[in-house]
Amino acid sequence: MNDLMAGDLATRLTQQHLHSARPDAPVVAEHAPRAARARTLRAGLAAELRTVARWVEPRPAKACQPS
Repeated sequence: MNDLMAGDLATRLTQQHLHSARPDAPVVAEHAPRAARARTLRAGLAAELRTVARWVEPRPAKACQPS
């Protein structure tokens, strides 16, 4: 039963993909660019994660002390 459904889905998706290259195919508008807020949020989060990583990073062992 699943083979029939998968075959039908594959056929429909292939036809949809092939028909999308036609000259009279509908045009989908591009998405608006993301706001700069996402970039600043991502940069801020990365900086905080680096700070936390420095806190939990193991310290190098001193030469005369056991690890």
